[in-house]
Amino acid sequence: MNDQRKTNHSEIREDDSRTVKSAKEVLSGTSKKNWLARLIPFMGPAFIASVAYMDPGNFATNIQGGAKFGLELLWVIVASNLMAMLLQTLSAKLGIASGKNLAEHCRDQYPRWVVLGMWAIAELVAIATDLAEFLGAALGFYLLFGIPLLWAGVLTAVITFMILGLERYGFRPLEAVITALVGVVGLSYLIEIFLVKPNWGQVLFHAVVPHFSGVESVLLATGILGATVMPHAIYLHSALMQDRIVVKNAKMQRKLFHYEIIDVVVAMGAASMINMAMMIMAAATFHQTGLTNVGSIEDAHRTLEPLLGHASQYIFGISLLASGLSSSSVGTMAGQVIMQGFLRKHIAPWIRRLVTIVPSLLVIATGLDPTRTLVVSQVVLSFGLPFAIIPLIQFTRRVDIMGELVNRPFTTFLASMAASIIIFLNFFLIYQLIFGS
Repeated sequence: MNDQRKTNHSEIREDDSRTVKSAKEVLSGTSKKNWLARLIPFMGPAFIASVAYMDPGNFATNIQGGAKFGLELLWVIVASNLMAMLLQTLSAKLGIASGKNLAEHCRDQYPRWVVLGMWAIAELVAIATDLAEFLGAALGFYLLFGIPLLWAGVLTAVITFMILGLERYGFRPLEAVITALVGVVGLSYLIEIFLVKPNWGQVLFHAVVPHFSGVESVLLATGILGATVMPHAIYLHSALMQDRIVVKNAKMQRKLFHYEIIDVVVAMGAASMINMAMMIMAAATFHQTGLTNVGSIEDAHRTLEPLLGHASQYIFGISLLASGLSSSSVGTMAGQVIMQGFLRKHIAPWIRRLVTIVPSLLVIATGLDPTRTLVVSQVVLSFGLPFAIIPLIQFTRRVDIMGELVNRPFTTFLASMAASIIIFLNFFLIYQLIFGS
């Protein structure tokens, strides 16, 4: 059985085989290609993980932030993504150095009762994640084509099945499709920015200068951060790296990690730009025209036509659909990693997809407000953050796990500070949503 599994695991598809071969030539110093060609084999995993940072939950918080406060909270997006870059880099490094993902390390290092509790919380987070992303894609179909939400949800499930089916052809085709969907979101917002023509001096100022306008802006800033750093992406990134390009030599591992840092910076930088574009569009379109109470994705979509023209509605809907489909697929992948890592149990992706469809379809069938449901799902995600971030920092600072790639003390300090801020603000948001007036 183990021999058969090992044989199947080693049957790498042709595209994957070329990618691994090219990467190892670069790492060994024998590649004669130019710098861009040497970089390409290493690009991809961070783009899959970055999808979590521009999912439909981000649409809701960024649009509300831009409509209510203009450009004032742009710096929150920048700060959130810088912290996310650091944590995703640590996750990738864990997979490279140890050959195991974060969930597997939790299973190996903690008592059984702790592992089961962490698995239950991670599963709850995965369901909440999938709910938000599934709803976003269904809402995209509804806004674009007028398909009733229930049938739009079924269509979302079918397309997600097709995207996940690419896994059988290796990691490269799936990375390409997810990256292409991210590109669609980015292109859509590039067009939106071109239409609204923002004041770039103000954009630059508010991107780097912290500013609040009362308690409500603090709460919304916390919501933006809560919708940015996602626990399932932290679990997933380590898994994406553990088997992709396997090298045991410490020097080659360090070079591989340096290339992955570039992957993270480019992918997360793109995610940051897209999130900023969402807020810039909302600020220029809604805040400057006095429409500060745009409280839902549907409101934003409906209001764009008289302000920017009919095409803007379709561009917005396409970006939401691409975001929902890509993030829903990635959410299902993360769910598989969580179950297999914590419990050593593997289920087929289509079964996983069916299980997570049920809560989403129930929400749609009962007529709950989609945007409000997106916001509530972000609160559930907040509960799972400590159980991903704290073990990640613990493991990456241990020499026996990381070897030559162990964190430097300053790296651990920065990660701990970022984790403390993220966890505190997320629980502050939960407190305000439950007990605030």
